Amino acid sequence: MHNISEVTEFILVGLTDAPGLQVPLFIIFTFIYLTTLFGNLGMIVLILLDSSLHTPMYFFLSNLSLVDCVYASAVTPKVIEGFLTEKKIISYNACATQMFFLIGFAIIEGFLLASMAYDRHAAVCKPLYYSTSMTTTICTLLIVGSYISGLLQSSIHVAFTFHLSFCHSNVVNHFFCDIPPLLALSCSSVYINEIVLFILAALNIALTILVIVNSYVLIFVAILRMRSTDGQKKAISTCASHLTTVSIFYGTIIFMYLQPSSTHSMDTDKVASVFYTMIIPMLNPLVYSLRNKEVKNAFKKVTRKVLFSLGLV
Repeated sequence: MHNISEVTEFILVGLTDAPGLQVPLFIIFTFIYLTTLFGNLGMIVLILLDSSLHTPMYFFLSNLSLVDCVYASAVTPKVIEGFLTEKKIISYNACATQMFFLIGFAIIEGFLLASMAYDRHAAVCKPLYYSTSMTTTICTLLIVGSYISGLLQSSIHVAFTFHLSFCHSNVVNHFFCDIPPLLALSCSSVYINEIVLFILAALNIALTILVIVNSYVLIFVAILRMRSTDGQKKAISTCASHLTTVSIFYGTIIFMYLQPSSTHSMDTDKVASVFYTMIIPMLNPLVYSLRNKEVKNAFKKVTRKVLFSLGLV
């Protein structure tokens, strides 16, 4: 017989416990979070207000911005709060909720990136059929499918993880509630959990990367056949922005979730996690949108309208 007490809360170790770094990190991550919110929400509003951006590409971009806001908000505020408190406590239910939104919207982001790659393939390789191949119905189905897949898989991960008994400790060696550090606290067998985690992560990554790689192989072949230098430059610029985010996003996901638990280093995982939970959501509006002439023109147009309505112009 073992005396196992029920866990009602967890203590997050956080990024660091060095006293001299708490205030500087608080300032840095507050800036990152505010930049993420303003950048992504601003992009959503801009796309809604300017009719020239009512195209499949920007429909996906607006959803990507929404996803970035949600899963950055699932983690960053708690991290910021932790820099100001001595004990970084999160309740059992809040931990499960955080995991649900983080994993769900991270999976959704992966499928959105794949959908955007397919959209670029249709635009570059089959421009004459673009309006018929990327209809409103098809775009909506891709978006809805991404959300259903992400939230369903997230529910599976949360159910499997919080079905375990936690009796070794309630101290989570991470700055948010993630699967690997929670499995390390369980006194139950985690073999099934690890199998489910590996299979679902592998299927998601394999499916989305297959779509992305296949799309870009066809795109690069089409670019090589282009006679217009301007057309080539525009296509390459679009591909470079998308591939940059894809590389960072999938690099960290593969590094964290497709390796045996015996090789996991939580300190290394923390650094990788900062990229996909905080840095990527902040960078996405920059790499996707602010370098785009259509977005810049739309921003100028909307700004002029707002200033005119306020009587400042």
